[in-house]
Amino acid sequence: MLELKSIGKSFPGVQALKDVSLEIYPGEVHMLLGENGAGKSTLMKVLCGAYRADKGQILERGRAIDLQSASAVRSFGVAVIFQEFSLVPYLSIAQNIFLGREPAGWFPGVVDTSRMRREAAEVLRELELDLDPDAPVHTLSLAQQQMVEIAKATSQKARVLVMDEPTAALSERETARLFALIRQLRAAGVAIIYISHRMAEVFELGDRVTVLRDGSRVSSVLRGEATPDMLVQMMVGRTVDMTYPRNFANQPGAVLLKVERLAAANGVADVSLEVRAGEIVGLAGLAGSGRTEVARAIFGADRVLSGTIQLNGRLLFGGPEQARSAGVALIPESRKTQGVALARSVSDNLNVASLGKTFPSGIYRPNLAREIAQQLIGRLRIATPSPEQIVKLLSGGNQQKVVIGKWLQADAKLFIFDEPTRGVDVGAKSEIFALLDQLVAAGKGVLMISSELPEIVHVCDRAYVMRERRVAGHLTRAELNEQSVMRLAIGAGAMEAVQ
Repeated sequence: MLELKSIGKSFPGVQALKDVSLEIYPGEVHMLLGENGAGKSTLMKVLCGAYRADKGQILERGRAIDLQSASAVRSFGVAVIFQEFSLVPYLSIAQNIFLGREPAGWFPGVVDTSRMRREAAEVLRELELDLDPDAPVHTLSLAQQQMVEIAKATSQKARVLVMDEPTAALSERETARLFALIRQLRAAGVAIIYISHRMAEVFELGDRVTVLRDGSRVSSVLRGEATPDMLVQMMVGRTVDMTYPRNFANQPGAVLLKVERLAAANGVADVSLEVRAGEIVGLAGLAGSGRTEVARAIFGADRVLSGTIQLNGRLLFGGPEQARSAGVALIPESRKTQGVALARSVSDNLNVASLGKTFPSGIYRPNLAREIAQQLIGRLRIATPSPEQIVKLLSGGNQQKVVIGKWLQADAKLFIFDEPTRGVDVGAKSEIFALLDQLVAAGKGVLMISSELPEIVHVCDRAYVMRERRVAGHLTRAELNEQSVMRLAIGAGAMEAVQ
């Protein structure tokens, strides 16, 4: 149907794509794999007209076409779900779904809002989403916003649908719903390009797999010709241990964080938990269960109504600045809006949380800041041409490494990781877990939120499970498995007791 041929694209200081070719067939799910910064999202932005390629062509059945504008892309039938949301927060769900293609009313320049709302409701119903089309997008959870992005793309009746990490913010139920939709679209002849870092998705959905590395195409294979180890080797050029091996904390240190009967303005209530020095404690639960809200309350980002938070035996209160000064670090769920300053350099972002520690005299020394940034770039393997690179030009996974790096330099005592591996490739994921192991080996404490049950089970020393914005239960290392987490998350034990 479509071919991207010998595509090249460069940005200041980096060659993002080097002679990359990609064939797209109707009725096929084409998985696109690669490490963060390999060029996957850049290639898709060339396809959808967001970037103009420096060289190469886009061919439709052998004939060169121009897809260098949003209208041309829409006319051809390409729809894209980007990893970073493109929704307008203060418009309604219906307005976002039909943004730029609003149904015309009886008079010129007037939108038929009734029809737009009706058709948006139908799209939401097809996806089994219980959402009000009039609800402003900024009131939705991250998972609900992701489903609105999917609704927006599928409503365009596209011939080619590009999905960039579409399940990153979704629960298992929402993911199953999305997979069923993908199979329907494939059966209807829609070509789907699916970017993912989850190997299970590759083998469950994919028909063909293309791997990029360092901006170049390594290989394309049919799913039946590939194995997980083969694909990982092609992606990273080295062997990666995907089993997350750890030396679990049999004898953790003193209590570092103690939360008692915490209630906050964000809706969490009666939350009690502990994190000891030298251990990784999981915070699990379904989307919307209150995990992120607990993290934000501990960090002072949301107002605490009652209860206590203690760090090293001392009461912790106030806002994020007080939490940072006390030694609390938050790596937030939404790195783009809450974790990094996109318009600033890598060096600025890596140094921002530790300015007082690094420059106690109050005099900023650019050379020292650059030296520190260069050390963190090497330690975390951040793919950037220099410390002066603007963060918004990095891939999502490398932005995540920058967020982690700024707290390493701040020498925090308690690290709260909220979905630390979301949108991160298998190689970087292994590196992040190795880093967590290093932190607790050095006597730090880690509270880790993850929607990935294997991560909770294989990485954490123990875990708390949230349900309906309260702690539903605590699981020791011996009790920690996917079934026990899910039973607490959905309240299966309570339901069985009632029956």
